[in-house]
This record gives sequence, C-alpha cells and structure tokens, in this order.
Amino acid sequence: MEEGADERPLARSVAARGRFARIFSLGDRASPSSWTPGLVLSSDDPEIPLPFAAFRMNRDSSMIPAKMSLEVLGDLCLPFGQGEIWNAEEGLILPSSLVESNSGEKPSGGQLLPVSMQSLHHDEGLLDDSIEPSIVAIIDAPQLAERPGNLVEAIDAIRRRFPTSLIWTPGIGGPDNCALLSWMGVDLFDLSRSREAVARGVILTEDGPREPENTAGEKSDIQTQVEAWKRALGATRSAIREGTIRQLAERQALSSPRSVERLRRHDSMMSQNASIDAGSAGLESVVKEGIRLLCHSYTSRDDPLIQDWRRRVSQLHTPPNHQNKVLVLLPCSAQKPYRLSQSHRRFQRAISTKGVNEVMVTAPLGLVPRELEDFWPAAHYDIPVTGDWDVDELQVIREMVRDYAIRNEFELIINHSGIFIEIPTIKVLDTRLGESAGSANSINRLEEAIQEASKEYHLRNPKESIHRLEKLKSASRFQHGTDEWLEGAKVTGRPPIFRIEKNGIQIALWNPRSGRFSFSKAALPMLDTCNVLPRVELIPNFDWRGDLFSTNLINADQKIRSGDEVLVFQDGVLVGSARAEAPGWEWPRGPGRLAKAKHRL
Repeated sequence: MEEGADERPLARSVAARGRFARIFSLGDRASPSSWTPGLVLSSDDPEIPLPFAAFRMNRDSSMIPAKMSLEVLGDLCLPFGQGEIWNAEEGLILPSSLVESNSGEKPSGGQLLPVSMQSLHHDEGLLDDSIEPSIVAIIDAPQLAERPGNLVEAIDAIRRRFPTSLIWTPGIGGPDNCALLSWMGVDLFDLSRSREAVARGVILTEDGPREPENTAGEKSDIQTQVEAWKRALGATRSAIREGTIRQLAERQALSSPRSVERLRRHDSMMSQNASIDAGSAGLESVVKEGIRLLCHSYTSRDDPLIQDWRRRVSQLHTPPNHQNKVLVLLPCSAQKPYRLSQSHRRFQRAISTKGVNEVMVTAPLGLVPRELEDFWPAAHYDIPVTGDWDVDELQVIREMVRDYAIRNEFELIINHSGIFIEIPTIKVLDTRLGESAGSANSINRLEEAIQEASKEYHLRNPKESIHRLEKLKSASRFQHGTDEWLEGAKVTGRPPIFRIEKNGIQIALWNPRSGRFSFSKAALPMLDTCNVLPRVELIPNFDWRGDLFSTNLINADQKIRSGDEVLVFQDGVLVGSARAEAPGWEWPRGPGRLAKAKHRL
C-alpha cells in the first residue's frame, strides 16, 4: 500500500448526485476541465477531448504480477501546475470462483489502487483509514461480471469503503450499460468493448451492438464507436443532473440479460439495506423542485424507493389519532397532490367528517394516506394510466390494505377504490358497486356511508386547528419517527402553508410544496431533546462558518437521507443545523459538500 506515497491526488468535487450515481468535476473547482462519468484511454485509443477522457492507462504484462500506470491528461491534481502519472501493481488474480483462496500477492498502489475480489476478502490493508485513492480499479471486473451477483457486491463494497474515490471497472463498460453501471456507483469506463466491436464489424450503440446500416452510410470504425460513447456519457450526466438516472438505467438494462440481472440484484440489495437504514441505500426524503419519479415500466416497481414507501406505510405508519376507526379507500388521480384534482374535490364534498382516514389506492406506491400526499415520492410520481390493474398491482394493494387496516385496528373500511377488498376481521363496505368513482350514484353512496359510519362509530369531528395538528403529528411520525416535538404546539396560518408555534414562538413551518417541516433556529434544542433529527459531529477546535464537508466532520448518523435536516454538534454541544445534500453512505468522508448550513446557535 506504500507504493505511490508521493503521488499527487486528483482534485475532485461532486457536481450532482443521484443515489449512488455522481457527477465529479475534475480540476479547479471554479473552472473544472473534465467530468465523470468519463473514459480511461489506452495507448491504442484515439485522442478524445479532455471533458470526456481525463486519463490514459498503460499496462506492462512482461512481468508477473503486471504493472499499471495511469497518466492524468490535464492539470487536474493538487497542487496544480504539472502533469501526473500514478503507478500500481495488479498482484496475482485468481478466478472469482476461488474467492476463499489467497494468492499471497495483493494489488498495491497509491492514487491508483487496483482491487480484486480476492483482495476484498483477504487484504486487511484495505481497512486502513489513511488510504484514500483517487481511483479504485476493479481489475477482475470481466470475471466478476460472469458470475451472478459478484460484480454488484464488489461495486457496493468498494463504493462504501472509498466514498471519495472514482471507481473504474475495466473491460465491461459500453454505451449500452454506462448509465446502469453509473447507477450502481461506477464512474470510469474504457473502450475495450468498443475496440472489440470494431474487430467484429459492429457498432456498439446505446442500445447494444448492431450491424452498420449501409443505406445510412454507417461504419463500424473507432470514430463511430467514440461518437456513441459521447452520446451515452452526455445522456448519463444529464440524467444524473435531472434526477432521471434510474429511468435511463432501466432502459439500458433491457439491452442484455446480464444487465437485467444486475439491476434486479442491485435493487434487491438496496431494498434490503433501506429496510434497516434508508441512508445506506442512498434514498432521498426531499428532492428539488421539478424532479419526478417516472414509473413507466414494470421494472420501476422494484425501485428501492418504492419498496421502502410500501414497507413504511403498511408496517409503520399510524394515522391521525382522531381517525382510528374508519378507513376510506379512494382512487388516485393524475394530478398530484391528489386533493387538487377535480375528482378528489368531489370526494371531499361527500366526506362530511374529519374523523375518517382517507387513503388513496395507487400504483406503484400501493397506498398513499391523505396526510402523506405531499411527501416524496407520493406528490411527484408519474405512471401510465390505462384504467386496468394487473395481478401484481392488485396483490400489493390488497396486502397493504390488510396490513395497514389490521395493524391500526380499523373497525370499518369504506371502499370507494373499485378494487375488491376482503378482510375477514374487518367490515368492508363497497360504495362503487361497479360504477365509476365520480358517478352521481357512487358519490351518493359514499356520502351516505360516511354519514352512517359517523353515527354508528361515534367518530370524532374536531375543529380545524386540532385536525391540522393531528395530521402534522402523523406526518412527523412518518418522516421523523416521532411527534413528541409537537406536543402542546399550535397550528396557525392559511393553507397551504402553516406556522407551528409553541409558547408563542415559531418552531417550524409546514410547506406542502417542499414536502418537509422547515424548522426554526429556536426549535433546535427541543429537536435535540426529542431526538427528531439525525446528528453530525464537527471536528474539535474548528470555527464553523461555511457548509459541511468531510474536512470538518468526524462523525455522522448513517441514517441520513438526502434532503434531511441534520443537527450539528461540536464537542458534544449543539451548535446549529444543516440540510443534507448527500445520503448517509457518503457521511462523514464523502467528497464535495455534504450539507448546506442552515442555522447556527
């Protein structure tokens, strides 16, 4: 690990994030020269502009183990002013099937660190916190790609261990899978498969390899392959910035069975992680305005974000305290949030009491309680609407209704969703009877059912101020795991923005447009006492003035989601708050700005 101790590190910062996909700007932060996802060239490759290709690799296989060198093509290393070449040694690589064996010759390097499946299992030196390479190369990536699950596991382990490093998977990237690999955490690719395509006389396109079309004057030369790479890299970077990298990865996955398998395994792994710690799965609690969750394919249902929503609603969420007897199931609407749609305005006129818990039935989220309709992703998803439900959608909805209703001990379900629901222990009343949700007869039946339930179950119909507070308490339990900070609070203001006050002091705002509680400076000590927000710790003897970076942090909760408010401590004392821009898996050592400062005490 001592090799390359004098090498200069790459100057890099994160320009955009999309869970595990990131755009790194390389070079001077004020005027970067190159970006990732990008390319690593070989000595046989043509010149490609620096914005796409910042590195050139040479490999000397005349000796065992082989040696590698990586030339940084621009003025991208600190301190600036000269070129840089990093050297490394590959070590002896055994087939991935022999992962339990130890070759004894481990890869070594400084700023360029080769890693193999064997070294991940046997090289204790990788646990040394002082190791922080600029690039980690998974040198047995082609072998790992041949064994189901191995590549996904290796990328995940390396990404978490080296959150500041660029990951390169030599030999497996192409225009047809760079977005998918970026989604999994890979930053750098090469032209190996494109050179193979030239030799075979095919074009490696964004949709996979194909024959050149002679009538269009197409060729399979290296320049054509490079142009395909430029288009793919541009599309991938744009998707990361715009929050659509998931959708691009789904489309690319269809180019080969191996890609489908990798996406499914990655989804499964991240969904499992999210059930324990959402930050480790890269999930967001809040997204910037304009971001949409595009659920246009069957594969979208496996998105860990959707799986996490389903789990939290069906297994954890509790409705407002005065809505614990009668559950009303309503259809969703194309307009989000639902309450703004014409159909839901009709439903609202028919629901004459605040004592029922309204829950929307929808794909792919399953259920969206009314008190959660402003949260991400409930207020921000798009899905093709055909009017028909498939078997999987029906099964998910029925299971979620059953779990949610039984766990919260509802006594009656008024079903206006149009989906057949049956729960042996709970009375279910169908108000649609095969008619459309907005028909006069259906609306009349819904109104009558609500009125009868209100009398039979003695439903509470509190005044508006109490109703609003109870809804916000329910939302806080879902978002923050507690509503203790709202005890004794008062809700004022006009919809849609509400002021939350305690003892005459404003402690928060609720703004449905952003789908979050915006906490005041005065509320921070109380939020600490109630354990509402994640916590991060600044280094001692540091005058905190700017935002949060790895250079001024020593510790952080791993449960942080992108968009979360976090409490900032120093020497065990609360000193302020910040808003997270990076998910928990990057904290506290991740590159670039991890959170934007908000309040200082």
